[in-house]
Amino acid sequence: MEKPIVFIDMDGVLADLGAGAKASPLFQEDQYKNDPDDIPDIFENLPPIKDAIEAVNKLHDTKRFDLFILTTAPWDNPSAWMHKRTWIEKHFGDKFYQKIIITHRKDLLIGDYLIDDRTARGASEFKGKHIHFGWDYVNQKDNEYPNWESVLEFFDCN
Repeated sequence: MEKPIVFIDMDGVLADLGAGAKASPLFQEDQYKNDPDDIPDIFENLPPIKDAIEAVNKLHDTKRFDLFILTTAPWDNPSAWMHKRTWIEKHFGDKFYQKIIITHRKDLLIGDYLIDDRTARGASEFKGKHIHFGWDYVNQKDNEYPNWESVLEFFDCN
């Protein structure tokens, strides 16, 4: 029997881009205030989202799911592509070796679940279940799955 495929977004789900941007002195420059993902080397040392590393390791260790990292990288910041990969390796070792997908069209992938904090880049059109994670900055409220504890509960991994 095939395991359910779970795609996990990186920014806002695993890595805290907001905290990383605020910690960067370049964030105060006009060119980066609205596009912090264009800050050079921003993705290299982002802090993890609370409980993200432990929760993903728990999902992995159940051996019930086929996990992939599914992320978008800024087109104008090519070093981000490499830094996202090294961030994942730093925090997860080889668990995601050849299991990292970078795309601007998440709706084109076939899987059972997508854990993502946004609806952009095809997440809202994803054919499986969108596990809408974290905080909705537009509406200033929690998404359906506000934290990793709620995600683990959904997957019956508490």
